[in-house]
Amino acid sequence: MPSADLCTEDEITFLVHSFYTRVRDDGQLGPIFDAHVRDWDTHLAKMVDFWSSTLRGTARFRGTPMPKHMALPGLSAELFGRWLALFDQTTATLPNVAMRERANDLARRIAGSLWYGYQMSKGTDALPVPL
Repeated sequence: MPSADLCTEDEITFLVHSFYTRVRDDGQLGPIFDAHVRDWDTHLAKMVDFWSSTLRGTARFRGTPMPKHMALPGLSAELFGRWLALFDQTTATLPNVAMRERANDLARRIAGSLWYGYQMSKGTDALPVPL
């Protein structure tokens, strides 16, 4: 359950900015994100709103992540796994253990859901495979 007591907005901002610094520096994910994110300041602000909504219950996020991810070509379970690995590396630096655990749990659920939806959007007869 989201809770305003779980963490501060500053902690969320630190998480988001630290994570996307890792993503942008990553040899696999960096080029994908750089090709599709036109304005990093806007993207980061939107991601802070997203994580604030999911972790603290602020309900600030307005967006539809599924269609944006479905439109990306060539995603794979390995890329989603890399995203999760970078997220785990980032959250491992957080001193707030409760926030770290909740964020990691949510990240796994989100990645799994996006990967499932991505596979379904490709219209193959094969059953989706989990991450």
